[in-house]
Amino acid sequence: MAKSSQPKPETETTLLRTPLYELSATLNARMTPFSGWEMPVQYTGVVEEHTKVRTAAGMFDISHMGKFPLEGENLLEAFQYLVPSDLTTLQPGEAKYTVLLNPSGGIIDDIIFYYQGQSDGIHRGMTIVNAATTAKDWEWLQTHLAGTGVQLQDLSRQKVLIAVQGPQAGEKLQQFVQANLSELRSFGHVETLVFAEPAFIARTGYTGEDGFEVMLDPEVGARLWRELLAAGVTPCGLGARDTLRLEAAMALYGQDIDDTTTPLEAGLGFCVQLEAKGDFIGRQVLAAQKQNGVERRLVGLEMAGRGIPRHGYPVLFEGKTVGEITSGSWSPTLSRAIGLAYVPTHLAKIGQELEVEIRGKLYAALVVKKPFYRSPNRPK
Repeated sequence: MAKSSQPKPETETTLLRTPLYELSATLNARMTPFSGWEMPVQYTGVVEEHTKVRTAAGMFDISHMGKFPLEGENLLEAFQYLVPSDLTTLQPGEAKYTVLLNPSGGIIDDIIFYYQGQSDGIHRGMTIVNAATTAKDWEWLQTHLAGTGVQLQDLSRQKVLIAVQGPQAGEKLQQFVQANLSELRSFGHVETLVFAEPAFIARTGYTGEDGFEVMLDPEVGARLWRELLAAGVTPCGLGARDTLRLEAAMALYGQDIDDTTTPLEAGLGFCVQLEAKGDFIGRQVLAAQKQNGVERRLVGLEMAGRGIPRHGYPVLFEGKTVGEITSGSWSPTLSRAIGLAYVPTHLAKIGQELEVEIRGKLYAALVVKKPFYRSPNRPK
């Protein structure tokens, strides 16, 4: 059985707080329950925070996310069986966005797998998972890595994770980091020092902008938060994080994707590399979908007027409900209302006219290309 350094995550009845909670409270952040945690939803306002990330730099406390280091002689081969992506092509310091699948091809969680390389035949990696699925993912990985020799740890509550995002993120963060951040490619990562203390830094993010995610011990993380704040980086909450990721058409687990949706239905076909891989959980279902096509697809919708689509709102075609909004919001960057929805494949073509029912009234919507917004600041 896969070994662990501590017991599985516990189910708490009271809301958890990250090590940075008090720093957010000092800034008068408005808090909200989120996946069992008490998290800042906004500091000065969603639109202001959103705009700072698009034009300058913002930072998010994402310490609630699951953090699982892994190591073993057969790490890549063992993890290969759990995802549809080919991990064997990863070089040390590279990462892949992928999905954990159930036997029906449904998405257990979307994750990032970071390959850190090998020493003396032992391969090391890290996977970051969603807060809402941390306990579920832990159990799944424990069960399916059993007998492989892979050792799995849970550092979810032991480490701070700060996302620094925006076109100025690199220059704001660099002054506190030993490694040269400009040398990191997109989805690159490095083990380095922050204030002479160990840190893991990845050039990934969930905003559609350039940016970095920094994992460190709580005391060092608190100091970095304070220093970034003093350097003019705007603290941002879950509200701005949601509008930013929606503009970039990045899926939210539990809304846009879940264990009943496959990556091919969700527009995550780039994660599915059937030709490069052997067997993996869910392969048979995805192979059939690849051959026969899917019955529904996750599409981007742009509203013709100012009606704002929200999660659960019906999507109609010729007076009949054909789907529902999974995520929707007013886009601060584009100044229009946008949303994501699953609709039958024959209605998923760009330019297709649909309608969204909002409080009993129908509003025109158009299927548009995703993402809604593509930042010019993203690294190659």
